[in-house]
Amino acid sequence: MAQQPKQNSPKAQEGKPKASEAINIVRISGRDINGKYDVVAALRHIKGISHSLANALAILAEKNFGIAPTTIIGSLEEDKLEQLESVIKEPGKFGVPAYMLNRREDTDTGAEMHLAGTDLSVKIRQDMDASIKLQSWIGYRRQYGQRVRGQHTRSTGRTGETVGVTKKKLQEAEKASRKPSGGGPGATAAPKEEGAAAPAAGAAPAAQPAAAAPQAKQAKEEKKK
Repeated sequence: MAQQPKQNSPKAQEGKPKASEAINIVRISGRDINGKYDVVAALRHIKGISHSLANALAILAEKNFGIAPTTIIGSLEEDKLEQLESVIKEPGKFGVPAYMLNRREDTDTGAEMHLAGTDLSVKIRQDMDASIKLQSWIGYRRQYGQRVRGQHTRSTGRTGETVGVTKKKLQEAEKASRKPSGGGPGATAAPKEEGAAAPAAGAAPAAQPAAAAPQAKQAKEEKKK
């Protein structure tokens, strides 16, 4: 007789969420996250949360609210998601050390805080606008779309007109525009002035006076004799 497959015990099925209960898309901190991820993987998909901070937040969520790090995020209820989001918004309040926060000594409030999701994007935009308004060097570079962290801009990161990178076609077109009208391979040379005489073929005008000098000396010596 063929053996029947063993069915999982009720205790083993308690911790696993049913497929119908899991939500496909979960929204946390202004971001839509796949509901099939566990808590740690879902936190890593939020802007402003690194790998190490995601692990720390998952441990704090388990310690304070009983949310296991391996729990599928789509199976959490609304109140559990709100509790998890409260840990994301104020991690320092739940025991995350200050060196893991991304907004230490805030310029406006001076507080130790951490921003994630849409709050981080809005704050970055505000900081950029403030530097442009102050007309600092970083603000000046940002205003004209240049790099602000000392990167090279000769080979990459160019924003204006390129210098010294002219193609052959452009060079040929420029040469053709400089030529006079009527000039071409079959055009005749321009006529010379009437008073100018053309030199004889093969003659060396500069060498003639030098060759006539010794002959004149010989004629004078013969006359004296």
